[in-house]
Amino acid sequence: MAEESYDVIIVGGGFTGTYNLYKLTKCGFRCKLIEKGSDFGGTWYWNRYPGARVDTYVPGYEFSLEEVWKDWEWKDAYPSGEDLLTYFAHLDRKLGLRPHCLFNTTVKSAHWNEGTHSWDVVAEGNTGLYKANSRYFILGVGNLAVPYVPKIKGLDKFAGKWSHTARWPKEGIEFQGKRVGLIGTGASGVQIVQEAGTKARQLTVFQRTPNMAVPMRQRPLNSQDQLLASASYPDFHRKRRQTFGTYDYDMNGRETLEDTDEQRELLYEELWTLGGFRPFLGGYTDVLKSQHANDLLYAFWRKKVSERISDDRKRAILAPEVPPHPIGAKRASLEQNYWEVMCQSNVDLVDMNEEPIIEVTATGVRTTKREYELDVLVLATGFDAFTGGFFQIDIRGEGGRTIQEHWKDGIRSYLGTSIDQFPNLWYIYGPHGPVALNTVPVVVEIQTDWLATLLEHLRDRSVTRVVAKTAATETYGRHVSEIAPPLLLKANSWYLGANIPGKMRAVRDYMGGVPAYINELAKEVEEGYPGYQTE
Repeated sequence: MAEESYDVIIVGGGFTGTYNLYKLTKCGFRCKLIEKGSDFGGTWYWNRYPGARVDTYVPGYEFSLEEVWKDWEWKDAYPSGEDLLTYFAHLDRKLGLRPHCLFNTTVKSAHWNEGTHSWDVVAEGNTGLYKANSRYFILGVGNLAVPYVPKIKGLDKFAGKWSHTARWPKEGIEFQGKRVGLIGTGASGVQIVQEAGTKARQLTVFQRTPNMAVPMRQRPLNSQDQLLASASYPDFHRKRRQTFGTYDYDMNGRETLEDTDEQRELLYEELWTLGGFRPFLGGYTDVLKSQHANDLLYAFWRKKVSERISDDRKRAILAPEVPPHPIGAKRASLEQNYWEVMCQSNVDLVDMNEEPIIEVTATGVRTTKREYELDVLVLATGFDAFTGGFFQIDIRGEGGRTIQEHWKDGIRSYLGTSIDQFPNLWYIYGPHGPVALNTVPVVVEIQTDWLATLLEHLRDRSVTRVVAKTAATETYGRHVSEIAPPLLLKANSWYLGANIPGKMRAVRDYMGGVPAYINELAKEVEEGYPGYQTE
């Protein structure tokens, strides 16, 4: 069993892990990154399903490091999963990450050692157990790291091929000419429909909640366009830290009813034409605060998508007159031809509210009304978000207290980066941070840059132990709950943990916008880190 010692051990090789490794190594800390997979990529390493694509346009979903973007090109405005894996390989080449990494290795436990003010970490890989200790332990496990597989009777008896979208086999699963079943119509489900619907002999979609998807406005990119655009990248990257949702646009400062009906319709049309998340993050400020404002936006959305749904029965299921939840209360999915594919004759839509699934059989899926014969079954059933990745590891803080015990009555976090009673432990892009409504690389840079400054501050003062104060943690937790837009609380979304049976329903995300969050971090620095106790 190898025994090694580091300043920092980082768990996870996605955006969080790679940027933390780059930043902290640059600051002179001896770091080790441990990754379960065989390469970098994080979410994109595991989500290899056909049609996987990010919902943020170029250059929004990348780091602001000039040495990385200056000689990098994307193929599409909204990059594919394959292109993102290529981007991670580019990151590795430019930043020299791999020598500091251990792949194909799963962190099993991390226990706080009060005697040495360090973390004792045990991992398991291809060569057996790996043991190390570090002054600091950073979790970059990702918000969407643990797929949720619902307990469906008979799933293990299915004779065809089945997979969750987040554990797609590298060799792939063939859709061409097959009878494909899809359970779930979230973001991954929308992308599977667009891919499988054009190839499968028959696609059967089992839907519980309609997806209020909005247009992606995808387009190919060429080298000349990107070369010209790159001159503005520094300004673009600065601006995305100044807007609520980390995009290069922001809400317009007006409430819905301040405009006339005609003005409102013109704005809705403009945002719809531009595409992306603009209807929610580029328009009126009260969409998630006022039910009436939300109803008006839903009516517009329903009108636009109904024009593209030619089948009357499917239209009633996909775009119901009465919305199942406020529009925008779940992270919107971006679509390219979702509605048209759903209306194809080879695509069947099953409303699970009227026709629940009873079991999976050897040959298909049986509902309360009939059995659907399938060759392939795809589960696009989401994730155990925010806390799932934490609970996969035996993490023990002061007095051997587990993180599960500490969070049994709800998340306890200070500034969305640290946990009281867990000294020298940090996490990035996780609970009570700005996650659900924002873009991963931007938030990762903001939090990691702040953390690097703090760790340098501690090193300069020979501090070996730092922990969030309980009082500060409780105050911050109340703040996170108070600023959540009221309409977000009406949806059973992963924002609240409501998609997982038995999981406590609570606000898990900082929803005050990135500028407000940056102010929280800046205030902590300016006041001399009053929320932390040090030794």
